[in-house]
Amino acid sequence: MVNMRVAIYSLESKYENTALMQISMFHKLQGDSVEWYSPLFHGSYDKIYCSGIFDYSPKDYVTQDMICGGTAFLGSEKEFNVLRKLPSKIEDCNYDYSIYPDCEKSYLWFSRGCIRSCPYCVVPKIEGKIHSVKPNKLNPKGKIVYVMDPNFFANPNYKSAIEFLESLGQPVDFQQGVDARIFTDEHGEALNRVKIHKQIRTAWDNPKDDLTEQFELMKQYIPKYKLMCFVLVGYWSTEKEDLYRIETLKSLGIDPYIMPYNKKDPYQRHLARWINARVGCEWKDYEPMKRMMCVSPKERKQQ
Repeated sequence: MVNMRVAIYSLESKYENTALMQISMFHKLQGDSVEWYSPLFHGSYDKIYCSGIFDYSPKDYVTQDMICGGTAFLGSEKEFNVLRKLPSKIEDCNYDYSIYPDCEKSYLWFSRGCIRSCPYCVVPKIEGKIHSVKPNKLNPKGKIVYVMDPNFFANPNYKSAIEFLESLGQPVDFQQGVDARIFTDEHGEALNRVKIHKQIRTAWDNPKDDLTEQFELMKQYIPKYKLMCFVLVGYWSTEKEDLYRIETLKSLGIDPYIMPYNKKDPYQRHLARWINARVGCEWKDYEPMKRMMCVSPKERKQQ
């Protein structure tokens, strides 16, 4: 059997791509050679895998013969050969951390899917209902653990996951955050058993949810300076509802972080900059916002 020459191509070179790490591991176990893609050698590869996370990532070098996947390709205008999910024989592989020699993170999933069905989220469409999974092996050079579960405490086996994380003794970063809507004292006690890296993230996406009591409960276990809350704007909320959530979080001592649904919308873009860049003034006094209010709605859309 002739071994293949396989190329892997990430649309976001600044981020480690776990799908490409599994693809690399799979092919190396088959005896194939794996290398980073170069357009100069395009015709010499037997297979080319391309993966990306963000839908706005440039796809200028993506070609029809590439095997493409990842959320960057959902709703793509081009008809690529999109694999939204890796074949089980690849998905069952551990990560090949050697393709990122400077990586000091270990990426772990203890569950996939979610109990929610938020209309703006792709997780339920790709991963389905929440279900426990066996975590992959750790990065030999790892100094910090990135927990990637979409909804960690909704996993019925989260207690065993906490025990495992506690046994590692490494700082833990819950990348997808903690769901405030289901947060309990038990969850708070569990978080206190592990070393938290930087901040705990949570979210207040729906303005119709009153999460004040939940945030107060979280503060009993997590210092408020270690709490950060994503605030979705521009999807199903008004400016008044956006400002209410922002001011409520500030009054609780929790850092709000604006997530605009449409980054091209001037209002959403300015609101995000006002909060995320920590501009020291009231929203009504924020100059870009004042200039925007002098422009007609039609002109705003053209900005």
